[in-house]
Amino acid sequence: MALIRLGFGRQHFCLLKRRSSLLLKLTAVVFAVLLFCEFLIYYLVIFRCDWPEVKTPAHDSGQKTLKAMFLADTHLLGEVRGHWLDKLRREWQMERAFQTALWLLQPEVVFILGDIFDEGKWSSSQAWADDVERFQKIFRHPRHVQLKVVAGNHDIGFHYQMSTYKIKRFEKVFNPERLFSWKGMNFVLVNSVALEGDGCHICSEAEAELIEISHKLNCSREVGEHLKAQKRGPGRCRGAPLLPASAPVLLQVSAHRAAPAPGLRGSGPSASACWSHGTLSKSRQHFPLFRRSDANCSGEDAAPLEERAIPFKERYDVLSREASQQLLWWLRPRLILSGHTHSACEVLHGAGVPEISVPSFSWRNRNNPSFIMVI
Repeated sequence: MALIRLGFGRQHFCLLKRRSSLLLKLTAVVFAVLLFCEFLIYYLVIFRCDWPEVKTPAHDSGQKTLKAMFLADTHLLGEVRGHWLDKLRREWQMERAFQTALWLLQPEVVFILGDIFDEGKWSSSQAWADDVERFQKIFRHPRHVQLKVVAGNHDIGFHYQMSTYKIKRFEKVFNPERLFSWKGMNFVLVNSVALEGDGCHICSEAEAELIEISHKLNCSREVGEHLKAQKRGPGRCRGAPLLPASAPVLLQVSAHRAAPAPGLRGSGPSASACWSHGTLSKSRQHFPLFRRSDANCSGEDAAPLEERAIPFKERYDVLSREASQQLLWWLRPRLILSGHTHSACEVLHGAGVPEISVPSFSWRNRNNPSFIMVI
């Protein structure tokens, strides 16, 4: 009887040992899958990104280049429409993609082209403070990396929702500079929500700021040309602060349409993508300049085929014709970068001024969120 009990005990022990071993193996597999899908995948995808090669006389002569990264439409969820699980998942994805890109690519400046938050246009003071705290955690960055943010319609509201209080609340946190110069490049950050053209006090202030910036840029160009020719500068520009004598890059935010954007080629739903663009002077804003639709946009990051031919609505999806012409005339940019459409597109305006619509950086808006790298 004792031998039978001993044999049964050994069998039971062996069974427990096999089960424990199986459980450990299963735990290791689950851990490895989570580690790969939620951490390592970002390094594998973003490692394929690289800064564009620059072949210009200025670069060949040793002039320093500026490495800039552009994101748009992060749409951090708020307390009204944001389920806690959705927040947790989407914000983890954005945080890992952004932090991995910072570590691997080492940009010097990062621009986010509006719609930082999803509910900034109606959030309470406490909800706004909570959203800002989460944003600062997700998009934390070293001190040597500058972060510049443009306001979007989801941050301060469309024209009919916009107020001085919302604008001041946004500017208190992000302290936006309308004109930013670094390494010989000028960047103009435009509050395109205020370019309604109806004479409202916020719109008038925004237009006055742009006219002043236009004066500074034009004077810098003219004085630079006179200095090259060893002539005296124009009288109206005497005393004006001199900026780099280069056409600006325009940054702005535009209308809200849920369509795809330019992403990292071949990126999957759990990793962010990137694409590169050569050096240019730029203007940045949220709303795109006027265009009829995305019909001429192509590529895997463009809007879905069934959405490309849908006409854009002026002052909602894109800026009006008049506001677009004013910006081109006032600023004479070399490049325009905008957000708002959630999809990628490259178009030419006027005398061949290129505009790039930057895709959304949020997995809620597209399955292959992306960012752009510019030198």
